[in-house]
Formats: sequence, structure tokens, C-alpha cells
Amino acid sequence: MKWLDEKGAGYAWTVVVLLVPVALLNYLDRQMLAAMKFSVMGDIPDIQFEANWGKILALFKWTYAFLSPIGGFLADRFSRRHVIFGSLIVWSAITWATGHVTTYQQLLVTRAAMGISEAFYIPAALALIADYHAGPTRSRAVSLHQIGIYLGVIIGGFSGYAADHPDFGWRWMFDTCGIVGVVYAVPLFILLKNAPRSAARVEAAKASPKAVAGELLGNFSFILLVLYFTLPAMAGWIVRDWMPAILKAEFGIGQGKAGVSATFYWVVACIFGAAVGGWLADRWTRRTMRGRIYTSAIGTACITVAMFGVGYSPQTKALWVAVLFLALFGWGWGFFDSNNMPILCQVARPHLRATGYGIMNFVSISCGGIADWFFGILRDQKVPLGMILGIFASFGIISVLLVLLIKPRQLDPDVPRV
Repeated sequence: MKWLDEKGAGYAWTVVVLLVPVALLNYLDRQMLAAMKFSVMGDIPDIQFEANWGKILALFKWTYAFLSPIGGFLADRFSRRHVIFGSLIVWSAITWATGHVTTYQQLLVTRAAMGISEAFYIPAALALIADYHAGPTRSRAVSLHQIGIYLGVIIGGFSGYAADHPDFGWRWMFDTCGIVGVVYAVPLFILLKNAPRSAARVEAAKASPKAVAGELLGNFSFILLVLYFTLPAMAGWIVRDWMPAILKAEFGIGQGKAGVSATFYWVVACIFGAAVGGWLADRWTRRTMRGRIYTSAIGTACITVAMFGVGYSPQTKALWVAVLFLALFGWGWGFFDSNNMPILCQVARPHLRATGYGIMNFVSISCGGIADWFFGILRDQKVPLGMILGIFASFGIISVLLVLLIKPRQLDPDVPRV
């Protein structure tokens, strides 16, 4: 059967389908904590301050960031399949443990540990997809995987209702997800296979960490991509981590409604944006190698406008205005998110891609952690929301200029040049 044969064309899409649930679980965990913030803080009173909550979010990101290049290097050097499987097992154990913490310090520890497991997943998964999908299907394959992420965010957004329900609660959500992860790891390990690699590529993958870092960091287009990947992502972390609390505070709505309003609509827009952005980028790249870059730049422009709009929305006192701009954010994010790995494939050789994405994560998520902490401090200081989000929106303007300076190349030897 082609869908089980790693050398068959059908198996390339099987790989994506197998990874979608793992992506969903990774982001479900992140969004659950944001959507159930008030229940968690009420149950663990020594958290106390918004800045402490921001530190919880930031510590996850800093651990995730620091270990991402290591996870990426291991996926490039050894087996992407084994790295993905190991990350899911660790993720499941830590998710279950999170449902059993009783103090602020314990929650800090579990969130830091969660960063360890997730740092190993994304670089390996996207690099494995890129291995199987070269050329005309790469952006669409990545966009399908990212849709799994968006579905995780949607389901996580509804977890506020479970947290408020007397028969469930926030701890039940973490317990259940941990069990689901362990169960899914079994068929994943059986069915997921590494892509066949040429002898030359196997030899290239034996390069030392110093040589790998030197080649990537000496590549000006890669540096531009790292910066481009980082700036819009800072706004993305604010939307994911703080938007439920923002909408609850600014519009006076309940935790459940705030969680859904802050996630469902923009993430549904992400799904459509990723589908259209992946299709458009693959089609545009047939005409010019800059097609993926142009598609991504359009998405980042939408993100910029949306952040200004969300910041302005409380002045209208209409929740639908905030939701509308969040949907625009999601549409732009889909364009942006579905093309980051495909653009990386145009500036880095195959055996460097998981490491390259790990470095991108390192810089982006480190800055995202700072953004979360800084946002909490500004909220404690009563800085107007419009001013705070305006700062993050301005980063998007810079990032559009950066991505247009990237010079793409054809680095997949078996794919014809455009």
C-alpha cells in the first residue's frame, strides 16, 4: 500500500496526517493554560500577580527556546522519527503532571519541563515533512500540519468551560490530555518512518555542531529569516497567551466566552489562511522562486493591521470588532505560518533544516517570553491596551521589509529549478 510505503508518493501525505494529532496536542496544552488562567490562579493562590503569570508563560518559552537548536540538531544528525516519538512521550507525562501541581513553584517546574518536550517536536516534524514534500507540494503540506496546531488552539479555547464545570475542572483537562498522548504514541511509532536519504546527505549530516552553526549563521538570508520569523511571532504569543484575559477584562465577559472569543474565530481564520496561503505559495513559486516570500509578506501585513485594530477595539465597546480584527490576524497568520519552513528550505541545505528551524525557534521564543513578561508588567502598570499592542504591531512593519530582502535558492537537488 502506497500510504504505508515510505518510498511511495502517497506516504508523503500519510506522514503529514500522522503528525497532525501531535501538533494538535502540543498547542492544545499551551492554549488550555491561557483559557483556564482564572481557574488556575484561583486554585493556586500563591501565583498572586499578573507578572508572575507572565513568568510562568515566559519560563516555558525560554526552556523551549534554549533547547530548540539542540532538538533540531539531533533530528538532523540522527532519526527524526525517534525524536518526534520521544517528544510525545515526554509531553504526555508532563501534561499529566501539570494537572497535579499545588503550588506556584511546582507549576513553574512543569511548564519549564514542557518546554523540553516541545523543543524537540516542531523542528523534527517540519523537517520530516520537508524531506517528503519537495517543490510543488511543500507549502500545502506544511499548511496541513499547521492546521493541526490551529485545531489544538480551538479545542484549548473551549477548555475554559471545562474549568468552570463542577464535574470537570482544569486539572481534569490536563490529566485527560496526558493519557491521550500516551495512547497515540503507539500507532505513531509503528507507522511513522524516516525519509530515505542519499549517501551524500548522510555524510553531510555528520558535520560538527560548530560547522553547522557556522554555515547557518554565516548565511545572511538565514539571519534575515530568523529576524522575520521572530518579530510577528511576538505578537502571536500575546494573542495566544493573553487574549482570553484581555477580552474578559476589556469587555466584561465570562471566562468561557472570553476563551472562545479569543481563540475560535481567529484560529478558524488561520485554517482558511493556511490552506489558501499554502496553495498560493506553491502556485506562485512555479512562476518565481520568491513566491513563498511574497505570500508570507502579505500575511505579515495583515497581522500588523490586525494588532492595531485589536488595540483600538475596546474604545468601540463592541466585542465583535475585536473578534473581526482577530480573524484578520488569523488569516494573515495562516499565510505567514505555512511558509516559514518552505522559505527556510530555500536558504538552507536539507541536512541543516531542523537545526535551522531550532535556531529560529530559539530566537523567536526567547523574545516571545520577554514579550509575555513585558506585557504582564505593562498591564500591572495600567498602560492602555492600544499603546501596548501598537508596539507589537510596529514590529510587523519592520518584518515585511526584512523578508523581502531574502534571496531564495534551489537547494533540493531532485527538484527542477523554477
